[in-house]
Order: sequence, then C-alpha cells, then structure tokens
Amino acid sequence: MTELPRLPQPYSPQSVEILAALRSGRANSRAALAKMTGLSPSTVAARVDALIGRGHIVETGPGESRGGRRPRHLEIRGNAGLVGCVDLGVDRASFGLVDFAGTLLAEQHMSLDIAAGPHEVLALAATTLSKMVVDADAPVTTRLCGISVGVPGPVSSASNQVISPSRMPGWNGVTVAEVMKQFVSVPVIVNNDANLMAVGELLDVDGDVYDNQVLIKVGSGIGCGIISGGALYTGSNGWAGDISHVSVPGAAPVPCSCGRTGCLDALASGNALVKEMRVAGTDVQSVEAMIELAQDAHPTATGLLRNAGVMTGGVLATIVNFFNPDRLVLGGVLANSSVFVAGVRATLYADCLPMVTEQLSVDVARYPATAGLRGAGRVFLDRMFSAEGIRTPA
Repeated sequence: MTELPRLPQPYSPQSVEILAALRSGRANSRAALAKMTGLSPSTVAARVDALIGRGHIVETGPGESRGGRRPRHLEIRGNAGLVGCVDLGVDRASFGLVDFAGTLLAEQHMSLDIAAGPHEVLALAATTLSKMVVDADAPVTTRLCGISVGVPGPVSSASNQVISPSRMPGWNGVTVAEVMKQFVSVPVIVNNDANLMAVGELLDVDGDVYDNQVLIKVGSGIGCGIISGGALYTGSNGWAGDISHVSVPGAAPVPCSCGRTGCLDALASGNALVKEMRVAGTDVQSVEAMIELAQDAHPTATGLLRNAGVMTGGVLATIVNFFNPDRLVLGGVLANSSVFVAGVRATLYADCLPMVTEQLSVDVARYPATAGLRGAGRVFLDRMFSAEGIRTPA
C-alpha cells in the first residue's frame, strides 16, 4: 500500500449538490435531479455530463418511463475506488472495504487488545486491509484510496487526537493519521466509534427516514452518537454525545476513571457489570457470558442487567426530552440482552414527556456487527464528495 491513490479533487458547490442528491438515493436521473434541486434541465445536464467526465457518475441504462421518453439511470460509480474501514474496540476489531457508492464489499472481524498500543494495533490494521484489498473478489478497478478509523475513545475535532480515553492505555494524545503514515500512503481520518455506528445506522427504515437519531453503544464502555438533520453532530470540539461520565442520580459512589464517582460508565458498562458479578460471587469472564446466564434466569445477572438498563434509560430520558429525536438506537453487546433493553424502554417511557415519546422509535441496531464499518465508509465519502475534499498526505 505504498502507491498514492488518485483521489478526486474537491468539488464545486454546484457539483456537490448533484452528487448529494444521487448519493442519497432520492434522485437517479437528470429529470429527477432537476425536480429535486429546482435547477433547469439544461443546467442539470451540463453538471451531470461534467461529473461523468470525471469518472464518478455513470449511466447504467434506461430508467422507468412515466409516459414520455425513458430517462437514463444515473448512479455513483462504485468501482472507482475503495475506502478501508477500521472499527476498533477494547478487545476486538472489525475491518471492511467500502466502494465509492458506499457499498460494504468485504468485512473481517477478530480479537484484538487495544492496550497493545497505537503502533502495533494500527500496523495490524494496515496489514489486514492490504490483504483484504488483494483478496477482494469485487468489480473494483482501482486500489485503496483512503482509510477511515473508529476508536473507542474521544477524538478532538480540532486536533484529530485521541483525548483522555478511559480504556485505551498509551493512546492519549495520539494522532491516528500520523501513526498510520508509517504504514500507508493514503489519507486517514479518525472518529469516535459510537459516532461512526450512529452514521452507519442512519438508514431508511421500512420506508421512513429518521433524520434525528440518538445511538447509544453499550459494550465494554458506553458511547453515544447524535444525528441531527441527517448529519453527524459532534459539537464544537467533538465531544457531543459523550454520556459515559454523566452522574447517575442516587447511584452508589463507585469510582470512575475520570476521578469522580457514580458515572454511568462506572455503573452500567459491560466492564462494570462483569466486576459486579464477580463481587457477587459468580466468576464470569465476559459480559456475553453474563447475558447467557440471564437468558437462563440467573437472578444476579438478570438483576444487574435490568438495573443497568434502568440507569441508562434514566440518562437517555434527559437527552430524549431535550433533543426530541425520531429514533433511539441501542447498540453494543448489551443490546443483545432483552432484560437490559426492557429496562431502558421502561425508564424512557416513564421519565419522558408523552409528547416526546409519542412518535419515538426505540430500536436495537440493525447492523450490530457492521454499522461502524458502514459509518466509517460514509463519513470518508461524505468528505471526499464535498467542496472541502480529502488531501493525500505529503
């Protein structure tokens, strides 16, 4: 992976308007683009022809006729390139290849210890993606053009550094793109893993479009991603949605990695629940094992999982009342526990205003294993198909 990619140059705002309409799936012909954008047919035709000339839009055949001449079907040219996607967890990692149309073509999942440090972990990521590109059985005519990485910790939107992660020893202050430059010669961007999962779950669900969503990812730790107006919202510095250190009212003063006590992460995360099980006399090795015990009606496991759901639901109720989202998505390993999910739901509907929950959809993640990869690909492509663009590193 040493050859520099041929990334498209930044697009004009006029081209971005056409690309955005095509990428959303809400327009797939010149006529539909004219109707959606309000531009004249001749203006749309000129912009489309220019983008076809750049190689990132293709005509794939006649579309559906509505009584007149059949329109030519347009779409993003997926095989123009690949984006390597990395979704890092505390003890596992997922890798994927996404084409320029946003389709996840390949995926690979493995155990991994994030505490091994940024150099070892990111070297493995680069090697794994390189092999996946070689092994990919897909109609892609070019090589890897960039990498999008998700990490289980806060990422500054100003410096792109990982800042004060609670479960990533050796990563504080690390700029992932700078480390990756030792192994690859393609652009690298980094985001928080819950943010990427939220983007990956931004879908048309049963014909409905949910442009305002909150996703909570409860695994070894707790993270949250916010979608506002159809776009990822990260706040002024990148910390929006970090609910792991919200204090739980009336909770036990359990010490947290942030130095305070009674934080949601210290009480309701997977790591916290496993510790509680061991203190209670049941030596479980993982939260997955704990969930299995609850499925067999183990009283301690069931009680702890439900209580974690109640505490999580209480924190989420404040967010739902304030933000009034269309959809709340539960992701992470604890979303596999019906007891935990029931606790979240019950508390939400008890603590939220009826007018807020009347239209609220509360769902378990549709893509629990791949939402992070899908989101990583989309975030990279959103930036690539923009007026800002993505630059190849020097």
